[in-house]
Amino acid sequence: MAGAAASLGTDPLTLADLLRVANAPGFDRWQEQVRRTGGCAQPIRLQGQTVSRDRTSGEVLYSYSTEHEPGGMLRVACGNRRASRCPSCAWTYAGDTYHLIRAGLVGGKGVPAGVAARPRVFATLTAPSFGPVHNRPASGRCRCGTAHAEGDPVLGTALDPGRYDYAGAVLWNNHAAQLWQRFTIYLRREIARRAGVTQRELPDRVRVSYGKVAEFQKRGAVHFHAIVRLDGPDHAPEALPAWATAGLLTDAIRAAVGRVRVPVGAAGAHPARILAWGEQVDVQRIGAMADTELSEAAVAAYVAKYATKAAETTGTLDHRIAERQELDHADLPDHTRHLIEACWDLDADYPGRLLAHWSHMLGFRGHFSTKSRTYSTTLGALRQTRADYRARQERHPRGLPETDPDDPAGTTLVLAHWTYAGQGHTPGESWLAASIARDLRTNRDTAREALAELDDPGEW
Repeated sequence: MAGAAASLGTDPLTLADLLRVANAPGFDRWQEQVRRTGGCAQPIRLQGQTVSRDRTSGEVLYSYSTEHEPGGMLRVACGNRRASRCPSCAWTYAGDTYHLIRAGLVGGKGVPAGVAARPRVFATLTAPSFGPVHNRPASGRCRCGTAHAEGDPVLGTALDPGRYDYAGAVLWNNHAAQLWQRFTIYLRREIARRAGVTQRELPDRVRVSYGKVAEFQKRGAVHFHAIVRLDGPDHAPEALPAWATAGLLTDAIRAAVGRVRVPVGAAGAHPARILAWGEQVDVQRIGAMADTELSEAAVAAYVAKYATKAAETTGTLDHRIAERQELDHADLPDHTRHLIEACWDLDADYPGRLLAHWSHMLGFRGHFSTKSRTYSTTLGALRQTRADYRARQERHPRGLPETDPDDPAGTTLVLAHWTYAGQGHTPGESWLAASIARDLRTNRDTAREALAELDDPGEW
């Protein structure tokens, strides 16, 4: 505990609470609960009970109540995907995203292995310029005359804040989902045109599948990374026409990006705009079918990395801003503050866009990670598999019969009643939970390194 005191520095309240928790009855059980959540930073606390009975006889096979748990509560993981809120649950979310994306590239998790032989590319679609920003160009010197270091906080901020189009930047973020939707429409049209078939005939020849993730650049503009794959039609997913190649897909993506336009009407003192993608479009072939170092595992890991992030790279707040006055007390970079203020300035003139509501996201209101229905498995399916596995692990120690796959209801009837009792930890609990989370992460990293040494790539 002396080491704990040293690492806590001069926070006597946290130290006192830590000592209270460590000396409270049931501390070992509290630690077990926290470990089962993966060291969740904001666990949900539940109160209640569950009873398992034999469906035929009504005999009680197993019963559980939180009455004898520490504090009379059961703690379960919050499930938040954002690493800034809960690193532990975000790690699990990233792992699920990794397996979802990778399955769409090499198969597995219910996806046929044949996807590895289909045309696949990794595309990055960016926002246009809203004004010059500090950067690190190939020449070495920014337009301001400085050779910025890689971590310089000024990178991505406006060279001339007075002339930067903050309104255009947040409106672009706010309409990014519509820009992506129109891109997918034009992509199918461009593929059909290059293949010499009609748009009506295309679904009978080729199906477009994708998985994508959003990422914020330092300048506060969102952009998308997407895996795009060509499949055969629904009735013959392996059957691809000879013209369905990665080269055709690459050309179609670039052409579709150039065609997308989303009009935004004039509102108040703000002029009408035409929103479009930026000129920087990167498209690379993936894996063994391409002459590239861009492997399936690398792409999946890259997408998973950004699935747990939001706009933190810009220094914004990680929660919704209920009132504009909150900005008076917030420690924000000037560039980010201007973007958030632009959301509030535009909110009344664009009432349907909820700009103030999404100001902490600099106007962006889309999902960070999305996929087409046919790309891969789902996060829900991956979570259900994990839950089923854990349930099987617990059935034998509890003396419960094994479930029959052909009879999901089985012979056991489960009656449960739960109520919400709060969320989060006390200061001392937070310190201990973070320590447990670090230990679990270290153990996982060690196990993953051991797997890598056994030439088992791609395990998260």
